[in-house]
Amino acid sequence: MIRVKAIIFFSLCSWVAHGQIRLPKLVLKPKETYDLKGDILVVDTLILQDSSKIILNKLKLDNFIHAKVAIFYSGSLIEGKGVQGIQGHKGRPGISPQSPCTDGGPGTPGNEATKGGVGTNLSLYFTEIILKGILTIDVSGGDAGDGGTGGPGGGGGPGARPCRAGNGGIGGNGGQGGNGGGAGTITFVSPRSLEIRSMLGVNIIIRNYGGNLGLGGLGGSLGLSGLSPVGRPNMDGKPGRKGIKGKDGVQGKAGSINFQEK
Repeated sequence: MIRVKAIIFFSLCSWVAHGQIRLPKLVLKPKETYDLKGDILVVDTLILQDSSKIILNKLKLDNFIHAKVAIFYSGSLIEGKGVQGIQGHKGRPGISPQSPCTDGGPGTPGNEATKGGVGTNLSLYFTEIILKGILTIDVSGGDAGDGGTGGPGGGGGPGARPCRAGNGGIGGNGGQGGNGGGAGTITFVSPRSLEIRSMLGVNIIIRNYGGNLGLGGLGGSLGLSGLSPVGRPNMDGKPGRKGIKGKDGVQGKAGSINFQEK
């Protein structure tokens, strides 16, 4: 008996080490969420009731779900969308000096945004699939963050009788937008591949869009010129220059759908 328990224990350790979860039956109640801790789910019977969902393991590029019988109710979802990128921080404003005849400081550039995460590649092995509603599978790439706005230029210092007023500072350049994440690939492996193919767009909705690109950050506003204390325009400083808009990122690539006969 002890030896049998030891064999079972080491078998479970082996499954965990390889990221495999083995269950005889997995039933998700309406609106229930199941987070896949490993990257392989093997189950004899899989049932997703209304508006329930499986969240794939996004730390793994490839996930696998293998079920002998899979039953999906209305609003069920398998979600492996890439994470959303983070917007870049705004640049710091330039210094506006109080001392006479001193130019304003330049604004610092906005930070570059982070890119969107890639969608999860998902392989689905179904011996039998029963659809009692619409199943959605979402492995789209994550949207990228927008670049940070450049910091505004500092204003020029005031003029004095012997000198011209300070020039305004240059606005910081906008940060570059992030690239959208690429979508994952979905592979159906089943003896009913032709039937599953006919369900796409009707009972099975696939979302495998590339992530939206991030927009480049706007350039920082120009620094205002310092003014002459005696009202002489020719002794005023010059306004600064607005910062340059950052480059937009690149749209993520769409994923593909594959079918294999089992």
